[in-house]
Amino acid sequence: MSRKFPHSFEVCTCKHVTLGEIVYAIKEKNAKTLEDIGNFTDAGTCCKSCKNPQSDIGVEKLELYLEEILNKFNKE
Repeated sequence: MSRKFPHSFEVCTCKHVTLGEIVYAIKEKNAKTLEDIGNFTDAGTCCKSCKNPQSDIGVEKLELYLEEILNKFNKE
């Protein structure tokens, strides 16, 4: 995830969850899985397209996925 996104970037368009909310769930609420992120933020709980490229049902692929964000923090 070498690209830069502002914390206001909307990762989950169904539930209007921003990158900042997801980062907060990971850092402050100790979210370790996609399910944890969904429980804390509701991201990825509707159409599930934002979870990863394999789940993306849209015609155009999303710019950023929950799995990418989670993997970045799990490596640190």
